[in-house]
Formats: sequence, structure tokens, C-alpha cells
Amino acid sequence: MIAINPLKTIILNLSLETKNIFKILGPGILVAATGVGAGDLIAAAVSGAQYGYALLWAAVLGAILKYVLNEGISRYQLISGESLLSGWKHRLHPFVSWYFIVYLFIWSLIVAGALMAACGLAAHAMIPELSVIQWGLIHSVVALIIVGVGKYKVVEKLMRIFIALMFIVTILSAILIQPDMMEIIKNIFIPRVPANSVKFILGVIGGVGGSVTLLSYGYWIKEKQWSGKSYLKRSRIDLGIAYTLTAIFGISIMIIAAGVKPEIMSGSQMVVGMADKLETVVGGFGRWIFLIGFWGAVFSSMIGVWQGIPYLFADFYSQYKPSSKFQGEYTASNAYKYFLVYLAIPPMLLLFASKPVWLVILYAVSGSFFMPFLAFTLLILNNKFKILKDELNGKMTNGLLIISLLVFLYLLVVEVISKF
Repeated sequence: MIAINPLKTIILNLSLETKNIFKILGPGILVAATGVGAGDLIAAAVSGAQYGYALLWAAVLGAILKYVLNEGISRYQLISGESLLSGWKHRLHPFVSWYFIVYLFIWSLIVAGALMAACGLAAHAMIPELSVIQWGLIHSVVALIIVGVGKYKVVEKLMRIFIALMFIVTILSAILIQPDMMEIIKNIFIPRVPANSVKFILGVIGGVGGSVTLLSYGYWIKEKQWSGKSYLKRSRIDLGIAYTLTAIFGISIMIIAAGVKPEIMSGSQMVVGMADKLETVVGGFGRWIFLIGFWGAVFSSMIGVWQGIPYLFADFYSQYKPSSKFQGEYTASNAYKYFLVYLAIPPMLLLFASKPVWLVILYAVSGSFFMPFLAFTLLILNNKFKILKDELNGKMTNGLLIISLLVFLYLLVVEVISKF
């Protein structure tokens, strides 16, 4: 059992480090809070339970690949002056843009249902008097009100609170277990592939850092009025910190899940299973800090999706309906508001299937359809001199984008075959 004074010191040090990070973190705060959601937490937890520390390196690789993709989105917008969705419409075949919007409606329905289920699981584990379904419905309505009433600045401030909670609680939970630090370091920097672990590796790489939500970053930097080449360095630092935090979250969850029975991690008791492990190590305090941290992670992801995804539909709609272009805040447009309601209300029906973990897994599968598409379009657009001039992809960036394309394409095939 860890003594209370050292524990207070750990919490104080983590709080100070978090405060220092926030001084330089911009819209990346939403990237970190939104990207650390249901899919990657569950993928990391299941992998940790199955293979212990062996796949920690996959969380780092996943964060690196997502950084490269999001940096490409940001660089395209800052240099070209247009959103990536605008680039898809005006510089690529019309099929690209229409494929995305059809996919967006399907993905949004699934991801919204999955986030409701994940929030329901997290809240039910803390307060079982209400069912998973009831808690899921409540969280969706609360998120709708927060995003609908609050402006971007309000949501960003709220996300700072959530990311601080997640950062302190998740890392503290991992520390309380007193893991073997040498083993952790070795498995982060020396990749190994245990028998039958490929699908778990791909699940961690694909889950870490989100999928379609990467596109929201372009609109968040627009809200901050970041425009032009002068903001490129700042954006890279912002994203670098965000994905470092994302990797740390994934690693921490895998450390906490290591040693938990794999059969527990495949059912609705997975959250309770990890909380129970902490309780056996440090008592009821450990159990509750993990439950609170897990809830904060999935609910902040819901708020980020509710706030960030409607931008995409509003932008798409304005591309095809020029008269609908809103001169001012995107969030005040009718297209944004309609899609926000679409995220918050219709997916509630999915909760009544009473398969919350299945919903979250389906969310991860649906995300795998988008990542190869994004990597491929960035390889095309960000290598056009006419658009980006001297900010074209470098050899390393192209190499990592090709790796992303191949990895996520393989993940797509594996996920589809295994689930359908």
C-alpha cells in the first residue's frame, strides 16, 4: 500500500506538470480529449489483459501515425487557405467528396451510439442505480446542451478540465499498481509480436487518437484564428503534445489492464474489472479514481465529437449550396445545428440493443474504413506543388503516410473479415 504523503506528492507533481502543458496547448486539447475515447481505451485494455506490457509500442506507433495524418490536415489548410473537405471537392474526383458524406452519416450514427454506450458503462459502474441505457441517454442530452449552448471557447475550457482529470487520474492509476518500469521502457522501444497478437496490435494502432475526428482539428484552429504559414510551427507543437498525451493514456490503460482476466475484458464488466484490480492494490481509493478517470475520458470524447463533427457536415453543405455559406461562426449555421441533433438523438435507438461493448467494437470497425481513405487523399493533395509550394510532404512524411495507408487498409480487411 502506498503511503498517503507520497501519494499527495505524486498528485501535486502531476497537477503542476499538467498546468505547464496547458500554457502551450491550443486546439490540441480537444484532439487529446476527443481522441482518447471508447474505441482506443477498450482496444488498449483488451490488449493489456491479453499480452501484458508486450504491445505498449503499438500505442506509441499509433499516436505517431495519427500525428502525421493530422499534421497533414493542418498543413493543407494553413498553406492552401481551404479546408481538406474543400480540397476533396475542388481538386479530386467528385466521388471522393460524396463517398465521405455518405460514410459520415453512417459513421456518426455508429460512433454516437458507441459513445452513449461507453458513457453508460462508465457511469453505471459508479452509480448502478441507473442502467447503462439510462446513463447513456442522460449523457447524450447533457452533451447536446453543452455544445448547443456553449461556444467553442466554453467547450475548450471544459476540455481543459477533463484532460487534466484524465491525465492525473489515468497516470496515477498506473503508478499505484507499481509496475515494472524497466519492462515498460523495454516494451515501448523494442517492438515484439507475440503469437496471435496481430489483430490486437492493429486494434491498438487503429484505436489510438480517433479517426474521423482528426478532421475537426482544421475547424478548431479556424476558431482560434490560426491561418497562414506562420502558424505551422505552432500547430505542429500543439499536435505533438496532444499525441504525446494520447500515447501516455493508451500505455497507462494497458498497464492497468495487464493481469486482469481476458474473459472479463470482453464483456460489459471490463470497466469494473480494471477498477477491481486497483482496489486490490490500493483499496477503494484506487477503484474510484480509475472509474472517475475512465468516465472523464469517454464523456469528454462525446463532447468533442458532438462539437467537432457537425463542422464537417456544415462545411460539406456549404460546398454544394453556396447560398448557404454562413458569414461568421460555423456553429451558428443551421447545417451545424441539424447535424448536432442527428448525433445526439437518433443513435439512442442503438442503445436498446443492450449490447454496449458490441457497439464500441462496431465503432472501431467503422473507423477503419476512413483511415486508408484519409492517408490516400493526403498523399495526393499534399504532394501537389501548385497547392502547398515549399511545404510539400517530405520523404519521411510520405513514408509514414504509406505505412499508414497499408496498415489501416490491412486493418480494414481484417476487421471486416473477422466481424462479418
